[in-house]
Order: sequence, then C-alpha cells, then structure tokens
Amino acid sequence: MHKIKKGDLVKVITGKDKDKTGKVLSVNVKKNTVLVEGCNMVTKHTKPSAANQQGGIIHQEGALDISNVMLVVDGKATRVGFKVEDGKKVRVAKATGKVID
Repeated sequence: MHKIKKGDLVKVITGKDKDKTGKVLSVNVKKNTVLVEGCNMVTKHTKPSAANQQGGIIHQEGALDISNVMLVVDGKATRVGFKVEDGKKVRVAKATGKVID
C-alpha cells in the first residue's frame, strides 16, 4: 500500500511547478514517480501514426518524483500515515487525523 494513489489530489512542493495542485494520472511504483495533471509539461516530437495522423510536437506531463508531491486533504497539504481500522489498513492525514479512504 502506498501513500499516493491514482486519482488523488496532490500539491507539488518543489521544482518549476511548485505550489501547483493537480490530480494524479498514474503512479510508477518501481521508479517511485507520479504523473500529475498539468504539471512538469514536456514537449515530445511524434511521428505520424494511426492514432495521431498529423504527428509533430505535443505537450504532455512528465514524471515527478513521488517525494516532490504532497497529498491534499480538505484543501490542505498533509503528510500521510497508516492505521489499522476494523482489520483494514487505511491512510490517515497527519494534519487532521482524518481517514482518507
């Protein structure tokens, strides 16, 4: 079980997109990276293909290290802890003590 999951709202805490918030599009557990909507935009040159007939330059999200984002709960960035509740391991917001999922 990980502290950040797909679909979470996170805040970027370092780098060129510092203080931006966005939804997590994907999490790479092996590389410890996340893709955040609208953050760390990179340009990619693509060849024409069946999916993209035009080809050319596209802008897409680049991977951010998971340590550079913080979970947002009730509009406030918070650290994440774990707690066993009713025999289930759940994520807990450290700032409020509130169960996240």
